[in-house]
Amino acid sequence: MLPPLVRILIPAAVAFIVGVAATPLLTHYLYKYKAWKKLPGKRALDGNTAHEFNRLHNENEVRAPRMGGIVVWGSVVLTILGIALIATLLPYKALLDLNFLSRNQTWLPLATLLMGAFVGLIDDLMVIRQSGEGIRLRFRLLFVIILSSFIGWWFYDKLDVTAVNIPFSAPLEIGWLIIPLFVVFSLWLYASGVIDGIDGLSGGVFASVFASYTIIAFAQDQIDLAAFTACVVGGLLAFLWFNIPPARFYMSDTGTMGLTLAIGTVAFMTDNLGGGVGIAVLPVIGALLVATVLSDIAQVLSKKFLGRKLLRIAPLHHHFEAIGWPGYKVVMRYWVLSVVFSFAGVILALAALPTQSIQ
Repeated sequence: MLPPLVRILIPAAVAFIVGVAATPLLTHYLYKYKAWKKLPGKRALDGNTAHEFNRLHNENEVRAPRMGGIVVWGSVVLTILGIALIATLLPYKALLDLNFLSRNQTWLPLATLLMGAFVGLIDDLMVIRQSGEGIRLRFRLLFVIILSSFIGWWFYDKLDVTAVNIPFSAPLEIGWLIIPLFVVFSLWLYASGVIDGIDGLSGGVFASVFASYTIIAFAQDQIDLAAFTACVVGGLLAFLWFNIPPARFYMSDTGTMGLTLAIGTVAFMTDNLGGGVGIAVLPVIGALLVATVLSDIAQVLSKKFLGRKLLRIAPLHHHFEAIGWPGYKVVMRYWVLSVVFSFAGVILALAALPTQSIQ
Protein backbone atom coordinates (compact mmCIF):
# COMPACT_ATOMS: atom_id res chain seq x y z
CA MET A 1 0.00 0.00 0.00
CA LEU A 2 1.34 3.42 -0.97
CA PRO A 3 2.06 5.80 1.91
CA PRO A 4 -0.63 8.52 2.21
CA LEU A 5 1.88 11.31 1.52
CA VAL A 6 2.88 9.66 -1.77
CA ARG A 7 -0.79 9.38 -2.75
CA ILE A 8 -1.04 13.14 -2.31
CA LEU A 9 2.22 14.30 -3.89
CA ILE A 10 2.05 12.20 -7.06
CA PRO A 11 -1.25 13.75 -8.30
CA ALA A 12 0.16 17.22 -7.58
CA ALA A 13 3.28 16.46 -9.62
CA VAL A 14 1.24 14.93 -12.45
CA ALA A 15 -1.08 17.95 -12.58
CA PHE A 16 1.91 20.28 -12.77
CA ILE A 17 3.51 18.28 -15.60
CA VAL A 18 0.22 18.02 -17.48
CA GLY A 19 -0.40 21.75 -17.12
CA VAL A 20 3.08 22.76 -18.26
CA ALA A 21 2.93 20.33 -21.20
CA ALA A 22 -0.54 21.41 -22.36
CA THR A 23 -0.15 25.18 -21.99
CA PRO A 24 1.80 25.81 -25.23
CA LEU A 25 -1.02 24.19 -27.21
CA LEU A 26 -3.67 26.18 -25.33
CA THR A 27 -1.85 29.49 -25.74
CA HIS A 28 -1.36 28.78 -29.45
CA TYR A 29 -5.11 28.77 -29.94
CA LEU A 30 -5.76 31.63 -27.51
CA TYR A 31 -3.41 33.86 -29.49
CA LYS A 32 -4.57 32.51 -32.84
CA TYR A 33 -8.18 33.47 -32.10
CA LYS A 34 -7.21 36.68 -30.24
CA ALA A 35 -8.91 35.65 -27.02
CA TRP A 36 -8.38 38.95 -25.26
CA LYS A 37 -10.57 41.89 -24.40
CA LYS A 38 -10.92 43.99 -27.55
CA LEU A 39 -11.65 47.31 -25.88
CA PRO A 40 -9.57 48.43 -22.89
CA GLY A 41 -11.16 50.14 -19.94
CA LYS A 42 -13.09 49.24 -16.84
CA ARG A 43 -15.86 50.68 -14.73
CA ALA A 44 -15.80 51.02 -10.97
CA LEU A 45 -18.31 49.33 -8.67
CA ASP A 46 -20.46 52.47 -8.69
CA GLY A 47 -20.73 52.36 -12.50
CA ASN A 48 -18.39 55.29 -13.21
CA THR A 49 -15.25 54.99 -15.32
CA ALA A 50 -12.32 53.66 -13.31
CA HIS A 51 -9.83 56.30 -14.42
CA GLU A 52 -7.02 55.26 -12.08
CA PHE A 53 -7.32 51.59 -13.04
CA ASN A 54 -7.43 52.43 -16.73
CA ARG A 55 -4.32 54.57 -16.36
CA LEU A 56 -2.46 51.62 -14.89
CA HIS A 57 -3.84 48.73 -16.92
CA ASN A 58 -5.30 49.92 -20.23
CA GLU A 59 -2.47 48.39 -22.26
CA ASN A 60 -2.27 45.19 -20.23
CA GLU A 61 -5.94 44.38 -20.74
CA VAL A 62 -5.48 43.92 -24.50
CA ARG A 63 -1.98 42.47 -24.66
CA ALA A 64 -2.63 38.91 -23.46
CA PRO A 65 -5.48 36.39 -23.75
CA ARG A 66 -7.96 35.57 -21.03
CA MET A 67 -9.01 32.03 -20.01
CA GLY A 68 -5.66 30.99 -18.54
CA GLY A 69 -7.67 29.34 -15.76
CA ILE A 70 -8.25 26.47 -18.20
CA VAL A 71 -4.69 25.39 -17.38
CA VAL A 72 -5.64 24.96 -13.72
CA TRP A 73 -8.93 23.10 -13.91
CA GLY A 74 -7.96 21.35 -17.15
CA SER A 75 -4.85 19.82 -15.60
CA VAL A 76 -6.88 18.82 -12.52
CA VAL A 77 -9.53 17.09 -14.62
CA LEU A 78 -6.99 15.33 -16.84
CA THR A 79 -5.05 14.14 -13.80
CA ILE A 80 -8.09 12.88 -11.88
CA LEU A 81 -9.72 11.14 -14.84
CA GLY A 82 -6.40 9.89 -16.20
CA ILE A 83 -5.38 8.23 -12.95
CA ALA A 84 -8.90 6.80 -12.49
CA LEU A 85 -8.91 5.37 -16.03
CA ILE A 86 -5.44 3.84 -15.69
CA ALA A 87 -6.38 2.31 -12.33
CA THR A 88 -9.50 0.80 -13.93
CA LEU A 89 -7.63 -0.64 -16.92
CA LEU A 90 -4.62 -1.76 -14.87
CA PRO A 91 -6.00 -2.63 -11.43
CA TYR A 92 -2.68 -2.98 -9.65
CA LYS A 93 -2.62 -2.15 -5.96
CA ALA A 94 -0.36 0.89 -6.33
CA LEU A 95 -2.50 2.37 -9.10
CA LEU A 96 -5.70 1.71 -7.18
CA ASP A 97 -4.19 3.52 -4.20
CA LEU A 98 -3.48 6.54 -6.41
CA ASN A 99 -7.08 6.80 -7.60
CA PHE A 100 -8.56 9.60 -5.50
CA LEU A 101 -11.83 10.00 -7.40
CA SER A 102 -14.17 9.11 -4.56
CA ARG A 103 -17.82 9.87 -3.94
CA ASN A 104 -17.44 10.85 -0.30
CA GLN A 105 -14.45 13.21 -0.66
CA THR A 106 -13.77 14.25 -4.26
CA TRP A 107 -17.00 14.49 -6.22
CA LEU A 108 -18.42 17.54 -4.43
CA PRO A 109 -15.38 19.87 -4.62
CA LEU A 110 -14.62 18.69 -8.16
CA ALA A 111 -18.20 19.39 -9.29
CA THR A 112 -18.07 22.83 -7.67
CA LEU A 113 -14.78 23.62 -9.37
CA LEU A 114 -16.04 22.57 -12.79
CA MET A 115 -19.45 24.23 -12.58
CA GLY A 116 -17.88 27.53 -11.53
CA ALA A 117 -15.23 27.18 -14.24
CA PHE A 118 -17.88 26.50 -16.91
CA VAL A 119 -19.91 29.62 -16.08
CA GLY A 120 -16.68 31.62 -15.88
CA LEU A 121 -15.68 30.29 -19.30
CA ILE A 122 -18.97 31.47 -20.80
CA ASP A 123 -18.36 34.90 -19.28
CA ASP A 124 -14.84 35.00 -20.73
CA LEU A 125 -16.07 34.00 -24.19
CA MET A 126 -18.57 36.87 -24.05
CA VAL A 127 -15.95 39.35 -22.85
CA ILE A 128 -13.56 38.66 -25.75
CA ARG A 129 -16.24 39.59 -28.27
CA GLN A 130 -16.01 43.00 -29.92
CA SER A 131 -18.60 44.43 -27.52
CA GLY A 132 -16.58 43.27 -24.51
CA GLU A 133 -19.68 42.63 -22.39
CA GLY A 134 -19.70 39.50 -20.27
CA ILE A 135 -22.46 37.96 -18.18
CA ARG A 136 -24.09 40.66 -16.07
CA LEU A 137 -22.94 40.68 -12.47
CA ARG A 138 -26.46 40.06 -11.14
CA PHE A 139 -26.70 36.83 -13.14
CA ARG A 140 -23.28 35.64 -12.00
CA LEU A 141 -24.27 36.33 -8.40
CA LEU A 142 -27.55 34.50 -8.97
CA PHE A 143 -25.61 31.48 -10.22
CA VAL A 144 -23.38 31.55 -7.13
CA ILE A 145 -26.43 31.76 -4.86
CA ILE A 146 -28.23 28.88 -6.60
CA LEU A 147 -25.16 26.62 -6.71
CA SER A 148 -24.12 27.36 -3.14
CA SER A 149 -27.68 26.90 -1.88
CA PHE A 150 -27.75 23.45 -3.43
CA ILE A 151 -24.34 22.50 -2.02
CA GLY A 152 -25.29 23.93 1.39
CA TRP A 153 -28.46 21.82 1.29
CA TRP A 154 -26.36 18.79 0.34
CA PHE A 155 -24.14 19.32 3.39
CA TYR A 156 -27.20 19.70 5.59
CA ASP A 157 -29.54 17.05 4.21
CA LYS A 158 -27.25 14.39 2.70
CA LEU A 159 -24.15 14.70 4.86
CA ASP A 160 -25.91 15.65 8.11
CA VAL A 161 -23.73 18.71 8.70
CA THR A 162 -25.58 20.90 11.21
CA ALA A 163 -22.74 22.43 13.22
CA VAL A 164 -19.68 24.60 12.83
CA ASN A 165 -16.62 23.62 14.82
CA ILE A 166 -15.09 26.31 17.03
CA PRO A 167 -11.36 26.06 17.86
CA PHE A 168 -10.81 24.77 21.42
CA SER A 169 -14.53 24.82 22.14
CA ALA A 170 -17.69 22.78 21.61
CA PRO A 171 -19.24 22.74 18.10
CA LEU A 172 -21.82 25.44 17.43
CA GLU A 173 -25.08 23.79 16.40
CA ILE A 174 -26.87 25.90 13.79
CA GLY A 175 -29.06 23.29 12.05
CA TRP A 176 -30.44 24.37 8.67
CA LEU A 177 -28.59 27.70 8.95
CA ILE A 178 -25.59 25.82 7.57
CA ILE A 179 -27.20 26.45 4.15
CA PRO A 180 -27.27 30.28 4.25
CA LEU A 181 -23.85 30.23 5.94
CA PHE A 182 -22.42 28.37 2.96
CA VAL A 183 -24.11 30.85 0.59
CA VAL A 184 -22.56 33.82 2.44
CA PHE A 185 -19.09 32.24 2.36
CA SER A 186 -19.46 31.45 -1.35
CA LEU A 187 -20.48 35.01 -2.21
CA TRP A 188 -17.57 36.41 -0.23
CA LEU A 189 -15.11 34.02 -1.89
CA TYR A 190 -16.45 34.78 -5.36
CA ALA A 191 -16.12 38.51 -4.68
CA SER A 192 -12.48 37.93 -3.71
CA GLY A 193 -11.79 36.69 -7.25
CA VAL A 194 -10.93 40.29 -8.21
CA ILE A 195 -7.53 39.57 -6.69
CA ASP A 196 -6.74 38.34 -10.22
CA GLY A 197 -5.52 41.81 -11.18
CA ILE A 198 -1.71 41.70 -11.48
CA ASP A 199 0.51 39.16 -13.25
CA GLY A 200 1.13 36.21 -10.93
CA LEU A 201 -0.87 37.57 -7.98
CA SER A 202 -3.92 35.32 -7.86
CA GLY A 203 -2.06 32.13 -8.74
CA GLY A 204 0.33 32.47 -5.80
CA VAL A 205 -2.38 33.37 -3.30
CA PHE A 206 -4.73 30.57 -4.38
CA ALA A 207 -1.84 28.06 -4.34
CA SER A 208 -1.11 28.95 -0.70
CA VAL A 209 -4.78 28.54 0.25
CA PHE A 210 -5.17 25.14 -1.41
CA ALA A 211 -1.81 23.95 -0.05
CA SER A 212 -3.02 24.86 3.45
CA TYR A 213 -6.15 22.77 3.07
CA THR A 214 -4.07 19.93 1.69
CA ILE A 215 -2.22 19.79 5.01
CA ILE A 216 -5.45 20.13 7.01
CA ALA A 217 -7.26 17.39 5.05
CA PHE A 218 -4.20 15.13 5.36
CA ALA A 219 -4.15 15.63 9.14
CA GLN A 220 -7.83 14.62 9.22
CA ASP A 221 -7.05 11.46 7.24
CA GLN A 222 -9.15 12.70 4.31
CA ILE A 223 -6.52 11.50 1.87
CA ASP A 224 -8.63 11.73 -1.31
CA LEU A 225 -9.61 15.31 -0.48
CA ALA A 226 -5.99 16.15 0.28
CA ALA A 227 -4.98 14.63 -3.07
CA PHE A 228 -7.61 16.79 -4.80
CA THR A 229 -6.41 20.04 -3.22
CA ALA A 230 -2.78 19.09 -3.89
CA CYS A 231 -3.75 18.43 -7.50
CA VAL A 232 -5.20 21.95 -7.70
CA VAL A 233 -1.92 23.29 -6.30
CA GLY A 234 -0.07 21.46 -9.08
CA GLY A 235 -2.36 23.03 -11.68
CA LEU A 236 -1.88 26.47 -10.14
CA LEU A 237 1.90 26.10 -10.19
CA ALA A 238 1.72 25.16 -13.87
CA PHE A 239 -0.39 28.27 -14.46
CA LEU A 240 2.11 30.40 -12.52
CA TRP A 241 4.96 29.07 -14.64
CA PHE A 242 3.47 31.01 -17.55
CA ASN A 243 1.79 33.82 -15.59
CA ILE A 244 4.90 35.30 -13.99
CA PRO A 245 5.44 38.82 -15.45
CA PRO A 246 5.03 39.41 -18.28
CA ALA A 247 2.07 37.03 -18.16
CA ARG A 248 1.37 34.85 -21.19
CA PHE A 249 -2.32 34.90 -20.28
CA TYR A 250 -4.71 35.87 -17.48
CA MET A 251 -6.60 33.49 -15.22
CA SER A 252 -9.89 35.42 -15.65
CA ASP A 253 -13.34 34.19 -14.59
CA THR A 254 -12.99 30.58 -15.75
CA GLY A 255 -10.24 30.25 -13.16
CA THR A 256 -11.31 32.53 -10.33
CA MET A 257 -14.97 31.50 -10.22
CA GLY A 258 -14.21 27.78 -10.11
CA LEU A 259 -11.36 28.13 -7.60
CA THR A 260 -13.12 30.46 -5.17
CA LEU A 261 -16.24 28.31 -5.05
CA ALA A 262 -14.16 25.16 -4.60
CA ILE A 263 -12.36 26.76 -1.63
CA GLY A 264 -15.68 27.13 0.17
CA THR A 265 -16.59 23.49 -0.40
CA VAL A 266 -13.20 22.29 0.81
CA ALA A 267 -13.40 24.49 3.91
CA PHE A 268 -16.77 23.00 4.88
CA MET A 269 -15.54 19.46 4.20
CA THR A 270 -12.63 19.99 6.58
CA ASP A 271 -14.85 21.36 9.33
CA ASN A 272 -17.45 19.35 11.28
CA LEU A 273 -17.55 16.70 8.57
CA GLY A 274 -13.83 16.05 8.92
CA GLY A 275 -13.58 16.72 12.65
CA GLY A 276 -11.65 19.95 12.12
CA VAL A 277 -12.10 23.72 12.04
CA GLY A 278 -11.89 24.33 8.30
CA ILE A 279 -14.46 27.13 8.36
CA ALA A 280 -13.03 29.03 11.32
CA VAL A 281 -9.52 29.12 9.84
CA LEU A 282 -10.64 30.19 6.36
CA PRO A 283 -10.54 33.94 7.18
CA VAL A 284 -6.98 33.41 8.46
CA ILE A 285 -5.72 31.30 5.58
CA GLY A 286 -7.55 33.54 3.11
CA ALA A 287 -6.74 36.80 4.91
CA LEU A 288 -5.69 38.47 1.66
CA LEU A 289 -8.98 37.43 0.06
CA VAL A 290 -10.76 38.99 3.04
CA ALA A 291 -8.71 42.17 2.67
CA THR A 292 -9.52 42.33 -1.04
CA VAL A 293 -13.28 42.21 -0.46
CA LEU A 294 -13.19 44.56 2.54
CA SER A 295 -11.19 47.14 0.59
CA ASP A 296 -13.86 47.14 -2.12
CA ILE A 297 -16.65 47.50 0.43
CA ALA A 298 -14.81 50.27 2.31
CA GLN A 299 -14.21 52.17 -0.94
CA VAL A 300 -17.87 52.06 -1.93
CA LEU A 301 -19.10 53.07 1.54
CA SER A 302 -16.56 55.89 1.79
CA LYS A 303 -17.61 57.34 -1.57
CA LYS A 304 -21.30 57.00 -0.74
CA PHE A 305 -21.34 58.39 2.80
CA LEU A 306 -18.20 60.54 2.99
CA GLY A 307 -18.12 61.74 -0.59
CA ARG A 308 -14.51 60.78 -1.13
CA LYS A 309 -12.40 57.74 -1.90
CA LEU A 310 -10.67 55.93 0.93
CA LEU A 311 -8.10 54.36 -1.42
CA ARG A 312 -6.58 55.67 -4.62
CA ILE A 313 -8.11 52.64 -6.28
CA ALA A 314 -9.80 49.48 -5.02
CA PRO A 315 -9.19 46.64 -4.41
CA LEU A 316 -6.17 47.04 -2.16
CA HIS A 317 -3.50 45.56 -4.46
CA HIS A 318 -4.29 48.19 -7.12
CA HIS A 319 -4.04 50.93 -4.48
CA PHE A 320 -0.44 49.90 -3.88
CA GLU A 321 0.20 50.13 -7.61
CA ALA A 322 -1.41 53.56 -7.73
CA ILE A 323 0.88 54.93 -5.00
CA GLY A 324 3.94 53.80 -6.94
CA TRP A 325 4.71 50.19 -6.06
CA PRO A 326 5.80 48.18 -9.12
CA GLY A 327 3.47 45.30 -9.90
CA TYR A 328 6.13 42.68 -9.17
CA LYS A 329 6.71 44.17 -5.70
CA VAL A 330 2.99 43.96 -4.90
CA VAL A 331 2.89 40.34 -6.10
CA MET A 332 5.96 39.20 -4.18
CA ARG A 333 4.79 40.83 -0.94
CA TYR A 334 1.34 39.31 -1.34
CA TRP A 335 2.96 35.91 -1.86
CA VAL A 336 4.99 36.34 1.34
CA LEU A 337 1.94 37.43 3.33
CA SER A 338 -0.14 34.62 1.85
CA VAL A 339 2.38 32.03 3.03
CA VAL A 340 2.52 33.64 6.50
CA PHE A 341 -1.28 33.65 6.89
CA SER A 342 -1.46 30.12 5.54
CA PHE A 343 1.05 28.91 8.12
CA ALA A 344 -0.93 30.66 10.86
CA GLY A 345 -4.20 29.07 9.72
CA VAL A 346 -2.70 25.61 9.45
CA ILE A 347 -1.13 25.86 12.89
CA LEU A 348 -4.48 26.90 14.36
CA ALA A 349 -6.29 24.10 12.51
CA LEU A 350 -3.83 21.42 13.63
CA ALA A 351 -3.73 22.70 17.20
CA ALA A 352 -7.52 22.45 17.39
CA LEU A 353 -7.56 18.83 16.18
CA PRO A 354 -7.88 16.01 18.69
CA THR A 355 -4.40 14.58 19.30
CA GLN A 356 -5.36 11.16 17.96
CA SER A 357 -6.54 12.69 14.68
CA ILE A 358 -3.17 14.11 13.70
CA GLN A 359 -1.11 11.89 11.40
